[in-house]
Amino acid sequence: MVKIFIGNLPREADKDEIQALFAKYGEVTECAIIKNFAFVHMDDRKSATKAIRSLHLHKLHGTAINVEASRGKKPGSSADELRTLFEEYGTVSECAIVKNFAFVHMDNSDEAMDAIKGLDNFEFQAMPWWITMRNTGLVLHLTA
Repeated sequence: MVKIFIGNLPREADKDEIQALFAKYGEVTECAIIKNFAFVHMDDRKSATKAIRSLHLHKLHGTAINVEASRGKKPGSSADELRTLFEEYGTVSECAIVKNFAFVHMDNSDEAMDAIKGLDNFEFQAMPWWITMRNTGLVLHLTA
């Protein structure tokens, strides 16, 4: 599985459209849009590489999108620390930090709500963060 980051996503773009765009290059196993970012998971590296090369700067609704391999966090990274915090409330299926946002996916909505109650407006890496719930998971915003 290869995770791809899509930036500069136009407002009009939706999940089905992004998934169909990438499916031309191989099997898409997951697709999530958060504001003007998206993440697509593709089944194999060859398909993902072809999609990245073909779709980087592709015009979508008149906007050139940025498509690149998602840079995985190394063990001991901030994302690992953040995951550990949220795992106190339940199972975390995915956790990523991108600029001033963090994306935490918890499959159980009750556990996610407990995490929101327990961690909203918390301090992480000496900066306050607040949490919102999206259909794609929890989104953390840096408030500094």
